[in-house]
Amino acid sequence: MIVAELERALLARYPKTDAEPWDHVGLSVGDPDDEIRGVACTLDATEANVQRALEAGANVLLTHHPIYIKAPEAFCPPSATRPQCSAALYEAARCGVSIISLHTNLDRSHEARVRLSELLGAEPMSSLEHVDDPEACGLGALATLNEPCTLRDLATRAATAFGSDPRVWGEADYPCRTVAILGGSLGDFGELAIAAGADVVVTGEAGYHVAQDLALRGLPVVLLGHDRSEEPFVDILMNSAVDAGVDPRHAIKILNPCQWWTVTKGENL
Repeated sequence: MIVAELERALLARYPKTDAEPWDHVGLSVGDPDDEIRGVACTLDATEANVQRALEAGANVLLTHHPIYIKAPEAFCPPSATRPQCSAALYEAARCGVSIISLHTNLDRSHEARVRLSELLGAEPMSSLEHVDDPEACGLGALATLNEPCTLRDLATRAATAFGSDPRVWGEADYPCRTVAILGGSLGDFGELAIAAGADVVVTGEAGYHVAQDLALRGLPVVLLGHDRSEEPFVDILMNSAVDAGVDPRHAIKILNPCQWWTVTKGENL
C-alpha cells in the first residue's frame, strides 16, 4: 500500500468537504508514491512524534491536529524563534515521514460523536451542530446519560475517562442528564447547547468570559483541556488506518501524556 492509497481511503471515510474552510486535512508533507512501512497514529504532528514514528519503524504519521493552520515561513531545524511546525516539517521531509491529518472532518464524524459519548456513559442522540437531524454528520454531540448524576459525579467520571484534571463551572450538586459534548475548543457552541436543552457542556477549553456567562445562565461547563478532550480520537485514527488496509502489525498508537499540569494551593512540589 502506498501513501496516496491510504490518504484516498481515509478521505473517502472523512471527506474534505466536512472540514472547516480554514483547515488543512489530508497529506501535508511526504511522497504520495512511497510504500507504507508502518503508520503511527497520534494527536499532534510534532517533531518529537515524527521521531517516535521513525523509532517504531513507521514512515507515516497519522494525526488529528494538522501540522499547521498557518504555514510557517520556512522549514528549518528547531529554533526558539520559529514555530515548532517549522521543525516538524523539516524533520518529516528530511527523514521521509509522510504526515496525514484528519481534523475537523473527523470531528464531524459519527465515530467521534459515539466515542466521546461512550466515555461519559452516555448515548448520543445527534450532533450538537444539527440537533434536528440525528443522522447528519456534525460537530459535537448531544447525548443522554445512561444514569443521570450530579455535576460533581459527571466531572469525576470525565476526569477518569479522559485522564484530566478538569476545571468545572457550576454548582456541584446540579443534576445532569442531557450532555453537550465538544472536543477541542467550545467557541460559540455553548449557545447551541442552550438551544438544544443541554443540562451541561463538556469540552476541552473555553474562554473565561464564555464559561462564566454560560454558568451564570444555568449551563454548567466542564473543561477537560484541549488535548485531553481529543486524545480518544487516536483510537479512531488507528481503526481507520487498519480498515483502510494497513497491516495491524504495522500500525501503532503514540499516546502523549498530558502536556500541562496543575498545582493545588499549598501543595509541596
